[in-house]
Amino acid sequence: MDIIDLTEENEDLYFVCLEDWSDEMKEAGSHKRDWYLKMKDGGLRVKLARDENGSIGGMIQYLPVEHSWIEGKDLYFIMCIWVHGYKKGRGDFRKRGMGRALLKAAEEDARKLGAKGIAAWGISMPFWMRASFFKKHGFRKVDKEKGMVLLVKGFSDGVEDPKWIRPRKKPGMTPGKVNVTAFLNGWCPAGNMVVERARRASRELGDRVEFNIIDTMDRKNLEEWGIPGGLFIDGKEVTTGPPLSYDKIYKMIEKRIKKIGKI
Repeated sequence: MDIIDLTEENEDLYFVCLEDWSDEMKEAGSHKRDWYLKMKDGGLRVKLARDENGSIGGMIQYLPVEHSWIEGKDLYFIMCIWVHGYKKGRGDFRKRGMGRALLKAAEEDARKLGAKGIAAWGISMPFWMRASFFKKHGFRKVDKEKGMVLLVKGFSDGVEDPKWIRPRKKPGMTPGKVNVTAFLNGWCPAGNMVVERARRASRELGDRVEFNIIDTMDRKNLEEWGIPGGLFIDGKEVTTGPPLSYDKIYKMIEKRIKKIGKI
């Protein structure tokens, strides 16, 4: 196994998070590509794990903290680390040390780039992006928000602890209509998928729905709202866990339309 930098040859694979077999990924649109083109000149780094047969089975992406959705100084921030674990497509690459190798490569790279440390986010539940994985590799918890843990690993003394950018306001309601607001961060196909499904459902439900996208790739929007990604229907956040299906989003909006009709 070896760790390689992202090349133009592998960009399309990276844009779908190694899931080139997935039809669902087609629903995510071109948002990750757009985000990558914007961020690659801002210090975004991407590395891939390749097995002895030349197959890519893992990836990590990280960038200077000032371009992330946390507040910090002199750090790089890991957006995600992912090892393909499905039997479909390229197969299951877990339990081969790819995650550990990718993390080590990112840490070494961040050091060379002059960072004082590297931060990451994790989930306290035992699935993707487990906080326990980072703790096992020397990271310490510094903040928590809605089950998401913010962790940091300093390369030297005096590293300032980062913190979450917390929600500052929520979308309002539109008289006589259902207000659907999607916060688009671009970097995650799962979130992009929800945005596009909500857009489609809103369009098909007609003029009783007002659909808005807030682009949090724009740092000003992120700082104004404090919400990096998510879907809100009449001011209530509805996205938690795995991406909501189109049918579920459609039914949630339709239910609100019927409720408004009775008022």
